[in-house]
This record gives sequence, C-alpha cells and structure tokens, in this order.
Amino acid sequence: MSDEINKNNEDHYEQLPDANNGELASNTIPLSGLYENWFLDYASYVILDRAVPHINDGFKPVQRRILHSLKEMDDGRYNKAANVIGNTMKYHPHGDASIGDAMVQIGQKDLLIDCQGNWGDPITGDSAAAARYIEGRLSKFANDVVFNPDTTEWQLSYDGRNNEPVTLPVKFPLLLAQGAEGIAVGLATKIMPHNFIELIDGAIQALRGERPNIYPDFPTGGMADVSNYNEGLRGGKIRVRAKIEERDKKTLAITEIPFGTTTGSLIDSVVAANDKGKIKIKKIEDNTAENVEIIVHLAPGISPDMTIDALYAFTNCENAISPNTCVIKDSKPHFMSVNDILVENAKQTKALLKKELEIRLHELQEKIFFSSLLKIFIREGMYKNASYEEAGDFKTVVVVLNGLFEPFFDQFYREINSDDYKRLIDKPMSSITRFDVAKADEQMKALEEEIKEVKRHLRQLTEYAIRWFEYLREKYGKNRERKTEIRAFDKVEAAQVALANAKLYVNREEGFIGTNMRKDEFVSECSDIDDIITFRADGKYSINKIQDKVFVGKDIIHVAVFKKGDDRTTYNAIYKDGTSGTSYVKRFSVSGVTRDKPYDITKGEKGSKVLYFTANPNGEAEVVNVQLRAHSQLRKLTFDINFADLAIKGRGSQGNIVSKYPIKKVQFKSAGVSTLAGRKIWFDPTLQRLNADERGTFLGEFDGSDKLLVILSDGSYELSSFDLTNHFDEKMIRLERFEPEHIYSAIQQDGKTGTYYVKRFKFDDLPIGKRVKFINEDAGSKLVLLTNGADPMVKLNILKGKSQTPEELDQPLSEIIDVKGLKAQGNRLSFHKVEKISLLTEEMDLAIGNKAPVATQENSESEEQTSSDGNEGEAKPSDSGPTMEITNPDDINLDEDGQVSLF
Repeated sequence: MSDEINKNNEDHYEQLPDANNGELASNTIPLSGLYENWFLDYASYVILDRAVPHINDGFKPVQRRILHSLKEMDDGRYNKAANVIGNTMKYHPHGDASIGDAMVQIGQKDLLIDCQGNWGDPITGDSAAAARYIEGRLSKFANDVVFNPDTTEWQLSYDGRNNEPVTLPVKFPLLLAQGAEGIAVGLATKIMPHNFIELIDGAIQALRGERPNIYPDFPTGGMADVSNYNEGLRGGKIRVRAKIEERDKKTLAITEIPFGTTTGSLIDSVVAANDKGKIKIKKIEDNTAENVEIIVHLAPGISPDMTIDALYAFTNCENAISPNTCVIKDSKPHFMSVNDILVENAKQTKALLKKELEIRLHELQEKIFFSSLLKIFIREGMYKNASYEEAGDFKTVVVVLNGLFEPFFDQFYREINSDDYKRLIDKPMSSITRFDVAKADEQMKALEEEIKEVKRHLRQLTEYAIRWFEYLREKYGKNRERKTEIRAFDKVEAAQVALANAKLYVNREEGFIGTNMRKDEFVSECSDIDDIITFRADGKYSINKIQDKVFVGKDIIHVAVFKKGDDRTTYNAIYKDGTSGTSYVKRFSVSGVTRDKPYDITKGEKGSKVLYFTANPNGEAEVVNVQLRAHSQLRKLTFDINFADLAIKGRGSQGNIVSKYPIKKVQFKSAGVSTLAGRKIWFDPTLQRLNADERGTFLGEFDGSDKLLVILSDGSYELSSFDLTNHFDEKMIRLERFEPEHIYSAIQQDGKTGTYYVKRFKFDDLPIGKRVKFINEDAGSKLVLLTNGADPMVKLNILKGKSQTPEELDQPLSEIIDVKGLKAQGNRLSFHKVEKISLLTEEMDLAIGNKAPVATQENSESEEQTSSDGNEGEAKPSDSGPTMEITNPDDINLDEDGQVSLF
C-alpha cells in the first residue's frame, strides 16, 4: 500500500501549472483531496490489516502470522517465544512488542498454543514473563483444525521475500470461541468468547438447517444476564456479575469474577467503595491461587445480604459489556450477529472439508492411475520393446509409448501426458524387475475402496461435516464445560442498598436541611445518594437530593429519607383551608414525585395551614381529639377522630370535612395499629429473589414478626425475614412460610448403616440466620423426603426375605411414629430393603392455609429409586402446588447402592 501512496504522490507532483495559460491540468487533485485519500488509505489499512478479525479464520493479521510461524517452526518441541517472535517479524511489518503481546493473549486463551513457563494470568492480571523465558508450541487442536497447506490461499509478505496465508483454513468457529476486541479508525469490534461445546452443537444445528442461538461463556466464570445480548450486535448489552457466597454472617467470599476485571481491580473497587462509605467492611483478603477466593470480612452489625447487593451496585462485582460484532468479510468490514457468524463458519468448515476430500480423491486417483500405467508398462514388456529402446530423444520416446499404450487408453480416467511418461521411464530397472503384480493389484484394490469411501463422503457431505464436529467434541471437549452461569438479574437500586454514611440535620424554623449542619437538629442516618422529603406548616412538600445544606422552605413540620415507590408509609393530616376556613382530614401516601417540584397537601389556597400531621411507616392509624373554639351555634366543642375510619387516598385528594368552624387544638389521644393488609410476598425462582410484584410463587401475606422457613439439601434449616433484599443459599431446596405449630414429616437415610428412618416434628422458632440440622449429623446421612402434608402417605417398593421378593406397600407415616422433637432419630421406615419411595399425598399450601391441589402421577411423584443394575433412577420432585420447592441434583449424594435423595 505504501508503494501505491508514493506513486500517487509522484503523479500529484508532476501536475505543474501549464506554462502557456497558468491553469492546472485537468487531472490535478487539490491538497484537501490528497488528505482525504491518505486518510481513507490509512483507515482501510488499520481496519483490514490490523484491528478487525477475519470471519474465515477468526484471526487478526498479527495472530495469523504468529500461528503460521509456529507451524513453520514446529518440530514437536517447545520453542522460545522470543524465537517465534523473531520468525514472525519476517511476515509482520511491526515490532516485536506487538507480536509478543498478541502471542501471550493467544496462549492465555488455552486453545491454540501449548504453553510452558509463566504466561501470566488474565484472572489476577499478572503479566507474562519476558519472551526469552517462556516457551510454546502448537496444541494438538491447532494442528488438527487450523492448518492445511493444500487448502490455504497464499500471498507475498509485506517485503515480497516470503509467502504467508491470506487466511488460514480453520475448520471450527474459532472467532467465536476466542472472542476478539479491536479499535480501528472510525470502527471498533468487541466479540464475546463462547463455549467450545456449545459452538460445536450450534454448528451441527446450522448444518442441519436450524438456526443456532448461542450465548457468551467467559473464562473468568461468574454470572451473566444475556436477556439484552441482541446476538452480539450493536445496541446489545450483557450484565456480568461475580459469584458471591455467604460463608457466615460476618464473611463473604467472591469465588468467580466478572469478565473484563481482574482480582486486583475488583479488590481496588471494593476498597474504594468502602473508603467512600458505600459499603462497610473490616478487611478484604485475596486468597486466590488455582481458584479465585477473595474474602470480605464485614463490620459488626452489617447485613451480608445488603452488602452483597451493595457490592453489585458500587463495585466491579457487576459490570455491563456492550458487544459490537464486526468482522472482515469479502475484504470489507461487516456487522453480523454471532449466530450468523456461526452459520457462516459451519458452511465454511463444510466447504473446506469438501475441498480436502476432493484433493484426497485426486491424490488417490493419481496413485491408481500411475500404478495402472506402471503395471501395463511392465506386464506388456513395453520396457523391452525395441522401438522404445532405440528411440533417441524424449519426443520420440513419447510417440513410441503413445503407440504402445493406445490399446489401453480407455482404462485410464484421464489422458496420459508427457510428464507421466517421464515419470515412468525414470523408474530404475531394479524396481521394474522386482515389481509384484499381485501386490500392486492388492494396493490398487485398497485405493479403490478408499476412493469409494471418499466419494460417499462427498455425496453425504453434511453428515460428514457433522461427524467432524462430533469428533472435535469427543477429542477436545473434555473440561470445556460452560463456566459462566446464564441467569436473569434483578436490578439493584443503589439508593436501596447504599450504606448510611451520612447524618441528616434540619433547621425547622429557617427551612434548611443537609449533612453539614451539625449544630442543628439531628434527624436520622442517611446515605449521600438519598432523597429527602420535607413537609411544611403551610401544606407544601417536596423531594430534594441530599446535600451539605439546602433551603427547602421555612416552618418544616416533618423531614425524612424518601423511599421511591413506598406505598406503605401513610401520612395522616388535618389542615385548614385558607379561603373558606373549613378544616379537612385526609390520609395519603407519596409513592413517586418529581424531584425539586413543590406539591401541596391542602387545596393550595393562600393562608392554608396544617393543624395536625404524622408519618406512619406501616399505615398506622391513631385517634386524635379535636377541640373547637367556642361559638354560639356549637353545642359540642370536642370530639374524637379515628384515622382508621378514613380510606387512604392519593396525595391530591381534598379529604373529609372536619368542621366549618375554627379549630382550637388537635391533640393525640391514642396510638392505633396498621390498617394495611399484610405485605404479599412472592418468590421468583428465575432471579432467586423475593418480590412484591406478583412474580413467581406466592408465599403469603407477611406482617410484623412473620418469618420464612428455608430448607437446605444437607438436611438443615434456617429462618429468614421477608425482606426483599434477602439472598438465598444455592443449596436451598424448599422455601415457605414458617408456621411454628405445623407438623412436618421427613425420611432420612443414616450415613453409617444406610437404614431409612421416618420422623414427625415441628421446626423450632430460631433466631433469623441461625442454621440447624434436623437429620442425623453423621457423615453420609441425607434427607430423602420432606413433606408438610397433614397426613402424609408414602408408597414403598421393598424386597422381602432372602428371595428378595418385590412388594408394594402404602404406608401412612403417622402410623409409624408420633410427633417427636426436632433432634429425634425417628423410627425405622421398614425392616426390608427399600428400593423406592413415592409420596402419595398432597402438600399443604402454607401461603393461605389450604391444601394444595392433589398431585398428579405425571408431575408430582417424589421417589427414591435404584434400578436393577445399580444405576440411579431419575429424580421426580413432588408437586407442592403454590409452595416453593427446588431440587439441586449437584447437592444430592449417592450411597454405595446408587440410591439418591430426592425432594
């Protein structure tokens, strides 16, 4: 390209003004045109030859040259990275630094280069050792998939001294497996890495005419919400999160980090959030070795659930990635979806396999052709023919041999040319005399069989390509399972999880609020991102962002932190209208307003005044006494108002009339209770979070000290509040309302003897967060079945006697044992060998206190099963109706007999 630019410059410099008329020649380009051409040339060069990968092989030019050099140097042994870099510089027009960095990035992806030495760690951010200290060679996968000189298109290197590939003949969607990122001129690309096995499955789908649908899989693991992935096109977004687990109430552990971060940068973001007061921790430790482990020690009194949400809201534990899939195709940049790229790669792999088969077919045909030629030449004694021996020059030899072979021309698949005769007569006499016709026939027969197989593959090319991908999955798919968990995330509102790192003060008379007013009245703890609601004596109120000091209006009667969407905080007010003098009473809530906009709880008339006001966080309704000023027409000067008699209306409602006469005094008389119904709570199994938005399973109406019962797969339980910020352990298998007097029935298997025991009991009312086992604590003991049914019955498949005769038995659990304590071992379920346990009765819906629908055989049978050959039966969770029930097979242990715990 530089030669073209120089030529253009020479052409421009030769266009001088005409000596006769001083006018420029018609083909002269102005200076602005020169810069335009140069910019376009440079932009094209950066896009095509530096920053954007090619769709065919997934490589940028420097990566392609590194792989080509590795193949050129490949002798099965490791090569110093410095030597590979030096060899690559024959092809690459840039320096060793860019080559070295690109080589390390390829090596860290653990797919194409077999690395030895310290190649760095993208998870911790540690850099690789110097190129003279590390070694590498092509992986077996790279040798299988990336190279084939016969199907490679070649071009001259930048200096014209060597040949290099235009693209490598990659028979795999390598671009999507490795991902890519690059910034060009006016153009950028950001392609996510995808899972090796899923790409193979998707390619097979594409070959079968189905459209694949793939999602990113990151080497750092973590979790990803791909609901807005948009197939990797511009405008899409992926939310990635670290995996955070609660070790205990004072300790959190980060075990996987989001893509695009390192353990170092994540720790720095946590420390920064702590310094800013967004979270509160005692210390953070990096125990990362082979696996990520960052331990976060919480400060006393800090909620681990709130801290987990705060880590997602204020640190690098959650990031958003915007993909922008741009590739080079047909020498131009194209924006394509990842699914379309996968389809293109599958088609290209099929085309390359076809080309390889055709080359192989040609090679086999040529081998048979020459073997037949040699066989006839020797069998017919042509090498002894006098005319052949007396031929003086090669042209005469060709004429003579043409005449001798003419009767056999129809036996060959193509014409015999002079090169074939040259190769024939160059055969030494010793090999001719030792020629074994029988052996030659046997070899040609084998070649013909192989030709038939190759032709069959060509006829069934799609199936052949599918078998190729299945071969890759079988050979290289081990330990390449998905690392990133795909799941939907709930949106963490920063204001809801921000730590109270500031103090709110108020000067009621002067009308100022803020965090830098320490000499004034203290209101409450708050965070520096909170909104504050203030009510004034004239009935005006507003929402303002917390600041050091801000004027909101004189005569403040109430100030508090405002929670957006709060529909439970209820305001009780009595006010006098400024025009008519009539007093009104109202109850209202404020769930959402515009910040800094003034609102009014009165009718807005001049002279209006608030006579009584309270803010009630849970809809409490008190009783007040109203005293009127003496008036000749009034017989009753005092009366009570019970706010519970009033409906809660919108903030703009006028309210009910209290009196048309002046009010002397309003006095609080007695406190009331909440007039709101219990808060309705649902559990969303997709997000694994509680909500009040009717998503998922209804758990019931909760109020005051109500709790949730959380059952875990290891046979332990704990009680939880119904706070919407709660997180739940991944081992949770059951979640429902806690009823202290409700009787549960459980079947457990003893870890020592393998014996099944049944127990009936009540769960103790524990402090929230305390975890207690309700099955045998011996190693290997496991929970087999838990039901909250009123009178549960199970079906037992048992083997009786020495003959192990199979028998079925319907057994009410209440007949085996009475209600015992939580720690009781229970009674033996059966004295015979238990082969299968099935729950026959329905669960109780503790959300509303009614029985759940009767479970059907197809979708509700809970059973423990071992087949006759010792293999585990398939788990079928019981239908608990509206009661939440979860099964996590990874947490269920198998005993020596292959029996499995099911819930």
